[in-house]
Amino acid sequence: MISSTLIKSIQDIMRQDQGVDGDAQRLSQLVWLIFLKILDDTERELELLTDGYVSAIPVEYQWRSWAGDAEGLTGDDLNNFVNNDLFPALRKLSVEDNPRTLIVREAFEDSYNFMKSGTLLRQVINKINSIDFTIRADRHQFNDLYEKLLKDLQSAGNSGEYYTPRALTQFIVEMVNPRLGEVVLDPACGTGGFLASSIDHMRKQVVTADDELLLQSSVRGVEKKQLPHLLCLTNMILHGIDAPTGIRRANALSRPLRDYGPADRVSVVVANPPFGGIEEPGIEQNFPQKFRTRETADLFLVLIMRLLEDGGRAGIVLPDGTLFGEGAKTRIKEQLLNECNLHTIVRLPNSVFAPYTSIATNLLFFTKGEPTKEIWYYQHPLPEGVKAYNKTKPIRSDEFASERAWWSERAESDCAWRVSIDEIKSRGYNLDVPNPRARREDDVSMAERLQMYRDAQMQTKTVVAELRDALARALENSD
Repeated sequence: MISSTLIKSIQDIMRQDQGVDGDAQRLSQLVWLIFLKILDDTERELELLTDGYVSAIPVEYQWRSWAGDAEGLTGDDLNNFVNNDLFPALRKLSVEDNPRTLIVREAFEDSYNFMKSGTLLRQVINKINSIDFTIRADRHQFNDLYEKLLKDLQSAGNSGEYYTPRALTQFIVEMVNPRLGEVVLDPACGTGGFLASSIDHMRKQVVTADDELLLQSSVRGVEKKQLPHLLCLTNMILHGIDAPTGIRRANALSRPLRDYGPADRVSVVVANPPFGGIEEPGIEQNFPQKFRTRETADLFLVLIMRLLEDGGRAGIVLPDGTLFGEGAKTRIKEQLLNECNLHTIVRLPNSVFAPYTSIATNLLFFTKGEPTKEIWYYQHPLPEGVKAYNKTKPIRSDEFASERAWWSERAESDCAWRVSIDEIKSRGYNLDVPNPRARREDDVSMAERLQMYRDAQMQTKTVVAELRDALARALENSD
């Protein structure tokens, strides 16, 4: 059974090992171990359900063979096996027999065993063996702990990558509504949050075995970093994708835009492209001159427009800077509005990604193949009594109930307003349109101003009285 206590005990064991330096290495170490355990547990199921199933890896390297026995390999023997046999073998696997084999080989290309003590490694392995990933309850509990691990590791570095709250991924996927048979892509998939939400959404439409086969080939993702890529593969397997070959380790921006053709086009894109980060020199050369910038989010927006088929739908997270920025940003937005119907922008509070960043963000929803005529805006309100989201009070899925109710029957309100394409053009394609019904200081009545003044007076008197009492007590004590 999985619990936060179990994960903490594993981390505590790793902290005793001289080879593991910091949380990032602890997470990396834990992930490749859990990946192999999940692979083995799911393959046990497939062996029972599928006649003649061929394992992704040779028997001697399966988890059950070298890690399954609590009294098995340990100490130097275990470390020598992992470093000199297991890792070299997994990196050289032949991919002819089983598509899962390719997944394993790619997963271990840049994975490492950081632990130097085989005795401590055995203790970690035995802890992991208490988890049975064939049990639905353990899978569900691990999904929650998996997200906690990601949040704990999260940092607002110069890559511009931020953990996307589950509430956002669920809402975006629900509004874009991917249907069984459509291909869903996240070109900057990270650990696979959007793809996992898409799988959950489409699995509700699965009725037959053929439907399940269709779902298995419905998700694609690209991630350039090793650890998020491995986490994404693990996430996909946990969500029932037996061979997630659609998840590639690459930088989607490193391929020239003109090289993306009809075979690369998809029905749905859901993504939170890295924002606030700068791409490596030369990446912008893969894009037409008028769109060249080193701002990652802008380049991904251009790429997404290219990858959507006519009629394709997208729901993405973008920072305020894209909305009001000029230069290449203006030209990108002009093309977006000419090629796509940008029908909805949901404006989020600045604290949605707190404490990792206070950058204001927006959810953009658009359909390719028809120009924009008007844009609906919706200002997502903070819950009553909440001044800002934070690590202990994140945004919740049920807070989008008002957007869900408004979505199909739109009307202007204190939270919703629309802007014509002519007005957008007159603004120089500045999409940072404030809520015209937002309460301004000028809107406050004289009666309200008087009450605010009285409240402020009362607060001042209270503070003065408290200071006077504190001063009197200090003088008494000094005597």
